Amino acid sequence: MVLKIFEKVTTNFQDYLKEINQRRNLLEQKLYDSNRHAELLVLVRVQKSLVYFITALRSNELLMIKMARTNILQFNEDEKEFLDDLVVETSQALEMANTYTNILVSSMDSFASIISNNLNNVLKRLTSITIILSLPALVTSIYGMNVPIPGQNWPHSFYVPIIISLVLSIIISAYFMKKKWF
Repeated sequence: MVLKIFEKVTTNFQDYLKEINQRRNLLEQKLYDSNRHAELLVLVRVQKSLVYFITALRSNELLMIKMARTNILQFNEDEKEFLDDLVVETSQALEMANTYTNILVSSMDSFASIISNNLNNVLKRLTSITIILSLPALVTSIYGMNVPIPGQNWPHSFYVPIIISLVLSIIISAYFMKKKWF
């Protein structure tokens, strides 16, 4: 009876591991498609479940190995073979759980890198836009001072700072586009 219970537990672990792997695959696909953080949080919960599975499987494996070594329940030959088969199945389930955990960890690291890269690109664009928008403010603030400026009595002197600002903005924008910061 004890061996049948172990067999059922091992089979259930393997079934649940397959289900967790399918959920992980679906969540990764959703994460590829949506690029949101909610799926990452669900993947963290899946990883936590896998850690519990690994701990439980490792404990079961050690218990079965100890039972096989000591023969505490005084099994006959068929029962010993069955127990050895269960140890092998539990070891396989433990390997599956470790493999799924490693895949999940590497996937989460990849997604974290992608998110970090996207954040860097957004910050680069925002910095570029800030630089482009600050140049006209700089030029107009210089021409807005209450000090004598060359050409201040000229009737079209209002357009000079505007043209200088536009030219500087266009030059800097072209430079940033050439560097692919936009």
